[in-house]
Amino acid sequence: MDFIIITGFSGAGKTSALHALEDIGFYCVDNLPPSLLKTFYTLCENSGDSTMKRVAVVIDVRGGNKLGDFYDDLCEFKNERKAFSLLFLDAKQDVLVKRFKETRRRHPLADSVPDKSIESALMLEVSYLEPFKKMADYIVDTTNVSVMLLKERITEIFLGSNEKCILLSFVTFGFKHGVPNDCDIVVDTRCLPNPFYIPELRDKTGLDSEVYDYVFSFEDTKIFVNKLIDFLDFSVPLYRKEGKAELVVGVGCTGGHHRSVAIAETLRNHFREKGYKSSVFHRDMKKKAN
Repeated sequence: MDFIIITGFSGAGKTSALHALEDIGFYCVDNLPPSLLKTFYTLCENSGDSTMKRVAVVIDVRGGNKLGDFYDDLCEFKNERKAFSLLFLDAKQDVLVKRFKETRRRHPLADSVPDKSIESALMLEVSYLEPFKKMADYIVDTTNVSVMLLKERITEIFLGSNEKCILLSFVTFGFKHGVPNDCDIVVDTRCLPNPFYIPELRDKTGLDSEVYDYVFSFEDTKIFVNKLIDFLDFSVPLYRKEGKAELVVGVGCTGGHHRSVAIAETLRNHFREKGYKSSVFHRDMKKKAN
């Protein structure tokens, strides 16, 4: 039986994740009361209906003050080696605040904090959900992820069945703008020649052939990338063997426009050619270069 329990922060995309699972054939239940988890699991386990053998449920802070019992039930499930996966949807707090303000929705814990603000409600939610995040089998950070990409990631995690079903996500960034918080591996390309100092290349990006050709015109770059590919070729199957469904590789340079973009595109193409599902997101590429 495939039984997926989705939890995480309000506004992080739990509903979108549930829709993605429904699209690939899971029977889905949103906002299942925590007190019903064990009963519902047993019903699915004993059911002769094949549709009840692939099930996904969302349980979160909307369930009220029963989260402690929910945690105990999950611990019991693990001790009894019951078949289930815990998926945690995460996102940076400032992004969650922005999402709530854009949709004009109230946070489900707003009435539980004195000032009833989104910020205070989210801080309380963090304290409630931290134990579940530590227990999760899969953590998906949706800070910089669109709804479509989230659905793609969820599909890859739970539909893939071979050794290459791990999702490789390459994120480019500028160190001066900060390192993305969801990276499993961070690659620093600032040791390579910088196209920023070539006037005719400064306003272009690593997606432009002129910049790409400049970056890879140096022998050091070719050696650097070949050794990086060797490392990833070796380590990616190990991550997958340990049960990791997604590997986020951050590739950074000074501003996130030139070197990191060119190299991340090369890495993405390499792993696509090898049969892996891979994507690239250029976080800072459109920011002004200065």
